Amino acid sequence: MSEKIMTTEGRTGQPKPRVAVLFGGRSSEHAVSCVTAAGVLGAIDTDKYDVIPIGIAKTGQWVLVSGDTNAWSLSSSSLPEVAPSAQTVALAEIGGAHQLIVAAPNTVPEELGAVDVVFPLLHGPFGEDGTIQGLLELSDTRYVGAGVLASAVGMDKHFMKVVFESVGLHVGPYIAVTDRQWRNDPETVRKRVDQLGFPVFVKPARAGSSMGISKVDSLEGLDTAIETAREHDPKLVIEAGITGREIECAVLEGRGTDGPRTSMPGEISVAGGGHEFYDFNAKYVDDAAALSCPADLPEEAITRVRELAAVAFDAVGGEGLSRVDFFYTPDGDLIINEINTMPGFTPKSMYPQMWKASGLGYAELIDELIHLALHRKTGLR
Repeated sequence: MSEKIMTTEGRTGQPKPRVAVLFGGRSSEHAVSCVTAAGVLGAIDTDKYDVIPIGIAKTGQWVLVSGDTNAWSLSSSSLPEVAPSAQTVALAEIGGAHQLIVAAPNTVPEELGAVDVVFPLLHGPFGEDGTIQGLLELSDTRYVGAGVLASAVGMDKHFMKVVFESVGLHVGPYIAVTDRQWRNDPETVRKRVDQLGFPVFVKPARAGSSMGISKVDSLEGLDTAIETAREHDPKLVIEAGITGREIECAVLEGRGTDGPRTSMPGEISVAGGGHEFYDFNAKYVDDAAALSCPADLPEEAITRVRELAAVAFDAVGGEGLSRVDFFYTPDGDLIINEINTMPGFTPKSMYPQMWKASGLGYAELIDELIHLALHRKTGLR
């Protein structure tokens, strides 16, 4: 295997850039990450790139896995999962360069050669939150997407809002609740939530894909919603409900000194299925969400969405890609909801769909993200 990997050539006869597609992970979004990988593995140009699929099991073990997209696709009967293996993949310094090796008990490690870029298709904690980005920075390895700080800020819905407010973006009413606050003084938390007014949305502060999110219409349902969210994260964000249309905008890092590029805005609608809001099942299981792009908005609102999405991207120090979500209120106000530094990335996901509607196809989008990563220096250089 290693000899084949190290000698593959592209269309020009030159060695092809080696791209490690990294997916799975330890978070509750493990299966979503696998489904994302199925999309990328099925579309990436293997004539141009040497692709190494690497799965991260729920135990945290890195393993070489199949590039067969059927193995990682979502079905009605099961969720895809990376299984642990007797062989472990690791990044190691060999001959002055950081390379991939495969190691197993009582065997000589096998060198897979250096990796030019890692494409981390990891959602949620232990991947989208700056942890994997920090590991790759330590190993001086280029990677697709946001860096350590932007990833961490983009994962923490509390500090994300603090950053947005600092640059003048309109953020809806909310409170942050720490583990200590809830355990020591739950009554004060209840009073603060009551002051927000109902309905409210109770969310884990550092989870994604709407995991653990509940809509609460009265104080009677608050404690249950809080405990549900705390199963995913002891820190919570509780947001006042906002009347408005859900508008999204895809952002792509600019080339060179150019500013971020923005897609035409899209609008999410949830069609039936018993979904009150855009939750995990609506996104991935029931196929209940639909995207209209461009969104049916006045021209000035479309322009404003794109401008504010670029501001949000720059505010967190975004790189590579992000999706920025807004509420468009009946009086024409735009309230920012969140930024997602590794949005859903299957061909049917909102981020690629918005770029497709804006003239950039899925395979071309993957190619552009790899190009940006290959030409971005690591660390503080």
